[in-house]
Amino acid sequence: MDPIKPEDRRVANIHTAAFTPFYSDGKMDGEVLQLGGDAKLGKGFYIYRMAPGTTTTPHQHRGDEEFFIIDGDLTDNDGTEYGPGDLVWLRDGTQHCSTTKNGCVIVVYEVP
Repeated sequence: MDPIKPEDRRVANIHTAAFTPFYSDGKMDGEVLQLGGDAKLGKGFYIYRMAPGTTTTPHQHRGDEEFFIIDGDLTDNDGTEYGPGDLVWLRDGTQHCSTTKNGCVIVVYEVP
């Protein structure tokens, strides 16, 4: 087996990598760490980080969304609370916005 070529691998550490600001409707809506260059920013597989006391822009999903809470807290607009270790699935067409009291880091997969 041949070694993996440098151009065929990307590695980033969530504790030290630079995140990219993510904008929704012209408003900063968290930060994203995304290695795959084929999907639009905030689509496919990525790490999403929210600062303490922030709320995402209300939105409707076009495709299923799955996310896993690595660290912190997240509360959806209906009062459902998520914490570290929670794996969440939201159906295509779901409308929501999320708030964090203390900040959070989550792994997200959205259909590109």
